[in-house]
Amino acid sequence: MTKTMFAVLVAAGLIAVPLPQFVSTAAAQTAQPAPETKTAKTKKPPSAGLLAMRERQKKCGAEWKEAKAAGKIEKGMKWPKYWSACNKRLKGAG
Repeated sequence: MTKTMFAVLVAAGLIAVPLPQFVSTAAAQTAQPAPETKTAKTKKPPSAGLLAMRERQKKCGAEWKEAKAAGKIEKGMKWPKYWSACNKRLKGAG
């Protein structure tokens, strides 16, 4: 008898509770972007050192592709290790 009474109370409670409080809609879940109060910052130009690094990276990348295609890369050598060695070599040459 108590199980039946409990089921009736739970059912009555569910009917009495307004469903919109528990049902989440897609509109309610979308985050509203915060109003932008700060002004957009302008990017500063890259430094001379950064430009030089990018140029060395392009040169090393081209060398890596050529050497890899020709099969001249040591077994187990990965790009980060090759880049490190190539970067040191190019820095020393400059």
